[in-house]
Formats: sequence, structure tokens, C-alpha cells
Amino acid sequence: MPTSSLPDARDERPSGAIASELRAGLLGREAAISPKFLYDALGSRLFEAICELPEYYPTRTEAAIAVRHGADIARAIGPGATLIDLGAGNCAKAARLFPLLHPAQYVAIDISHDFLRESIERLQQRFPHIEMTGLGLDFSERLALPGVVRAEKRLFFYPGSSIGNYTPEQARAFLGRLRAQCDDDGALLIGIDLVKDAATLNAAYDDAIGVTAAFNLNILRHVNQLMGADFDVAQWRHRGFFNPGESRVEMHLEAREALTVRWPGGERAFKAGERIHTENSYKYRQSAAIGLLEQSGFRSVHVWTDPDQWFAVVYARALPR
Repeated sequence: MPTSSLPDARDERPSGAIASELRAGLLGREAAISPKFLYDALGSRLFEAICELPEYYPTRTEAAIAVRHGADIARAIGPGATLIDLGAGNCAKAARLFPLLHPAQYVAIDISHDFLRESIERLQQRFPHIEMTGLGLDFSERLALPGVVRAEKRLFFYPGSSIGNYTPEQARAFLGRLRAQCDDDGALLIGIDLVKDAATLNAAYDDAIGVTAAFNLNILRHVNQLMGADFDVAQWRHRGFFNPGESRVEMHLEAREALTVRWPGGERAFKAGERIHTENSYKYRQSAAIGLLEQSGFRSVHVWTDPDQWFAVVYARALPR
């Protein structure tokens, strides 16, 4: 009978290594915190709320593509895949694919261990016939799948615009690591946000009621927990905007006043208006997105978009080694 399991693996690295990574980012010439630290349990719930906002088009646009082209997606992929959901969150996007793809195994991976556990438990009740495994780990730098994950017909599922959090160079390296974790029968189903007007992008990452601001500011609370820092969230404001020169949306936290942040063994002074860079979200032209996949070991097979060409869902098979 199918079962679910969730190994106790919040992050593969010891807490000291996480703190070292955070210190290095905060002490850089331009302070930065990796966007993966946005997703503690509270951050994951705030991102769920962002996905319900009228300004945040990626979630509803991608969902509409899945509804409109679901039968075509299912025919392209076929049944019996090992569906590996990267950044699974509440697992809702993958769950919508279950009736279409009939996966042999579902593997949910997310950095937020506690949030993932709750999601898997709820999902297994809805789909008791599917074998499910949850892995609470950070896959941004490396990915070594344990033996519990089936090797046959691995399908990496990377929805949303998450690939945009990497620079193009980092994205190629990341996708190459995915290719290394599957055989020649492996594949990728990925969501890619496309270039569009700046007003739409700015609104999506700086919404009117401030949910995205709360999501971004929460990273400071999470950093306090991880490295014993003393960030005061009230001293910072959210900044989110499209940078056309880099073809990316940027999120920053800006100091409202001159201040000093301290942590065990170190500190950094910030001037009023100085920023901490927390996230990039690159936007691609369709041709560039396909090129990125091919350079990483995947051959684009099908591309589905919405009528406005705002978003693309791409199915790509592993190139033979």
C-alpha cells in the first residue's frame, strides 16, 4: 500500500554552516541574503497569500495554462513518472497534476521542513493510492536524492517563476545538476516567467496591501533565529521593482535610519537608505528560455503559453549522455 514519509532533514548542512553563509552575505560589499531564507514556516504561508493577490499574475496564469493544456501535457509526459516537486510548499500545484499524470511516486522537496510535513500529511489523505515521500532540504546548491526516490522516469517539476531566482549562469548550473540526477528517460516540467511591461511586474512584487512587504521583511526575523542576529523589522522597508537593464525584478530591504545589526562574533552598520538584496526574479524571452534548457542538458519538446504570452510551461526531456 502506498505510504508517505518525511525524513527529519531540515537542511543538510550544520547550523554553523548556515550562519556562515548568512554572515558572508551580510558582510559583502552590497549586503545580501539568499532568497531561500524567505521560506520558513511563516514565510511559506505568506507566499501562499501572495499567490492569491490580484497583482500576482504568475500563479493564476500558470494554473490557467495547466487547465487549458492539461490533456496535452499529460499526453506528452505519459503515466507512471516519478514526480519530483522542487520547492513544493503546500504541494497544491503538483496535486492538480495527479489526475492527469498518474505518477508512480510523488517526492516533495522544500526547505521549510515543518510546512512540508503538514502539506504531505494532508495530501496523502486525498490521494492514498500514490506513494509519497517528503524531503526537507535545501536543493539550491546541491541535490543528491536518497535511495527511497525511484530512479525510473524521473520528472522534475519546477513551477512558478522560481528558476528566475538564479542568474542565468546559476540557472544553467542548477538545471545541469537536475540532469545529473536522472537517467536518459528523465525530464523536466518547468514554469518560466516571460518579459512583459514594467508596470505589471512592479505591481506583482510590491502589492497594494503589503503582503509582499511582509513576506520580504519576515526574512529578517528568520535570520535572527538562524544566526542570533538582532534585526529590528520596524527599522526596515520593502523595495520591489523591475530592473530592465538586467531583465529582472529585484527585492531589497532598505534601512529607514542609520543602524547597526549585531550577531555573535560580528556586526554591520547600515546607513539610512542602504539596502540588503534579498531576491532576483529574472524574466526571459521564450527563445532565451529554450536555449537555457538546451545548454543545461535538456531538449525542449513542448512549450505552452497563455494568450498574452506572459508565462510559459515547458516540458523538456533529458538529452542522451
